Amino acid sequence: MNNPVDKRGLLDEEVFAYRITKDKKVFISYYGKQVTTLSGSKAESFIAEIENKQGKETQLVMAKATGNFKRGNEKLFKRK
Repeated sequence: MNNPVDKRGLLDEEVFAYRITKDKKVFISYYGKQVTTLSGSKAESFIAEIENKQGKETQLVMAKATGNFKRGNEKLFKRK
């Protein structure tokens, strides 16, 4: 059963990844391509929210942080 927030099941795979730098900036990537950077209070909030989550929950947090992955019009990348 899919999570009601992820009706299309796009987050079943781990499509998002994040990296935190020493100066507390967060880089979020989608299929290996950087899509957003968080800094300051947004980065701190993201780090606190993602700290105790794993799997699909982290994917959902990252999708929400990017802001453009909830409309259904995002491009699907072809894997080579």
